[in-house]
Amino acid sequence: MSQHFDLLVINAKIVTASDKFQADIGVIDGKIAALGKNLGTATQIVDASGLLALPGGVDAHCHLDQPQDFGLRMADDFLSGSRSAACGGTTTIIPFAAQIKGQSLQAAVTDYHQRAQDKSCIDYAFHMIVSDPTPEVLKTELPRLIREGYTSFKVYMTYDDLKLNDRQILDVLDVARQEGALVMVHAENSDCIGWLTDRLVSEGKTTPQYHGVSRPQAVEREATHRAITFSELVDVPILIVHVSGREAIEQIRWAHGRGQRIYAETCPQYLYLTEDDLGHGDYDGAKCICSPPPRDRANQQVVWDGLQHNVFAVFSSDHAPFGYDDPHGKKLRGVEQKFHHIPNGIPGLETRLPLLFSGGVKEGRISIHQFVAVTSTQPAKLYGLYPRKGSLMVGSDADIALWDPDREVTIHNQMLHHNVDYTPYEGQTVTGWPVMTFSRGRLVAKNFEFLGQAGTGEFMSCGKPMLL
Repeated sequence: MSQHFDLLVINAKIVTASDKFQADIGVIDGKIAALGKNLGTATQIVDASGLLALPGGVDAHCHLDQPQDFGLRMADDFLSGSRSAACGGTTTIIPFAAQIKGQSLQAAVTDYHQRAQDKSCIDYAFHMIVSDPTPEVLKTELPRLIREGYTSFKVYMTYDDLKLNDRQILDVLDVARQEGALVMVHAENSDCIGWLTDRLVSEGKTTPQYHGVSRPQAVEREATHRAITFSELVDVPILIVHVSGREAIEQIRWAHGRGQRIYAETCPQYLYLTEDDLGHGDYDGAKCICSPPPRDRANQQVVWDGLQHNVFAVFSSDHAPFGYDDPHGKKLRGVEQKFHHIPNGIPGLETRLPLLFSGGVKEGRISIHQFVAVTSTQPAKLYGLYPRKGSLMVGSDADIALWDPDREVTIHNQMLHHNVDYTPYEGQTVTGWPVMTFSRGRLVAKNFEFLGQAGTGEFMSCGKPMLL
């Protein structure tokens, strides 16, 4: 018996993390109500002939409008960030409510809701950042917030204003074990970085290229091994974020070989940028400063191999938007800064999916199913949003990205929808681009044009992690 739908996507070649099939998609009240043929009539009909219908991307690691010190300010808020995400085929974002030392964790979450309110055009959830695990946070606030739907949080092993010592990390992991939450770990050895930085600065080596020298793979390797050890001691899964190189990957493979539940994430910058992009004495290298830094070209293949062999469960942008020619960004107070004072982070919300699709799927490094898994389905599962997000099945939200798999696009910043004044991928040509993006059945982007509305995105309370 046919029925009437709000939206009907016909002739769709549907691709999920496990299947590929031809069907029409019927949408009612923002959810997928039917998959099949000759489903009925619709208020809006979209012919997807020649296109791939993929679940909307889930970018589970991005930073938007996060409070900053020293006069810094992120270039993207929830409106510009979600706009950029939608135009790149992403329909769910999970940025960070960051606790400031001396502040309660609840205050950070409340502040972040105020920053997001009436701005996002796509759905969003929050991770938390725990920087001050006081007895009150550990015994009361963190358990309560986990039960209220904030089921993932990040800890840092570096940055003076964020880092925890080893015992604090163990305490936080213990809460995660008791409450069934997932901890994300930024794994770099802070003291090693500080020691190397002081030596470089004392020698007058302060241009952006020395950012990478101050954070060699050894500091990531050591911290990754230490985080894995903590996970073993507490007997709780962890997810190591933005893994950059072969030495950390070796540690993760070692843990997997021992049967440990260690999940890992990597990002486009480790597939497309190298240490050469940090420059050779010129300040342009500030555009590519992120932590961990890009490595050498041979290392890119190691990261690709990790994706191919399922070392990585998640592929995120780590979008951290600081303008380049910006007195609140990379040129703080209008001055070119020494490398250790340049804000860390690069933009990437809109380009995340096309870069991986082109270099991964089109060049035969990963399958289309792996692409969907690491960019949508698996982050939705790990962060408690599946099956509402990350799939195209009856009952799921109608978050649909229609891709032209053969569309060739040369990336230029002027075509992107973030508020950052550059992209590190300027001039990079990719094959495959999302040409229509639907968020809960609403068309929010089409052919590089943003069609969404501020405030139509919903905050999502997260369930417990669905471990892979």
